[in-house]
Amino acid sequence: MKKAQSYDDLEIYGLATELAVMVHKMTLEELPRLEMYEEGSQIRRSSKSIAANIVEGFGRRRYKNEFIQFLTYAVASCDETKAHLEMLNETGSLQNGTFEKLSQGYKELGAKLFNFRGAVIRGHRAS
Repeated sequence: MKKAQSYDDLEIYGLATELAVMVHKMTLEELPRLEMYEEGSQIRRSSKSIAANIVEGFGRRRYKNEFIQFLTYAVASCDETKAHLEMLNETGSLQNGTFEKLSQGYKELGAKLFNFRGAVIRGHRAS
C-alpha cells in the first residue's frame, strides 16, 4: 500500500467528503422546511466534521496521540451523523431509499475509520 502524502490520498477522506456532500444536498432538497433548519443543520455539521477531523488529524500525524485524538473525533462524528439519520428516518422526514443509502454509507465509513484508527495506534510512523 502506498503511503499517503496528503489527506486527499486517504480513502476515508474521500468517502467522508462524498457522504457529507450527499447529506448536505439531502437536507436542502428533501427535508421538510422545519427539519431543514433544525435537524438538517445538526446533521450537516456532524457529517462535515468527519472530513474536517481527518484533515486536522493528518496535519498532526507526527504526533501520534493528537493524530489518534482527531481520528477518535471523526469516529464520534460519524456515530452522531448515524444518530441524526435514524432520528430523521423515525420521524418520517426522509424520502424512500435515502435513509438506507446514507445509513449504509456511514456504517461503511465508521468501520473504515475504526480500522484506520486502530492501524495508527498499532503502527504509527511519524514520517
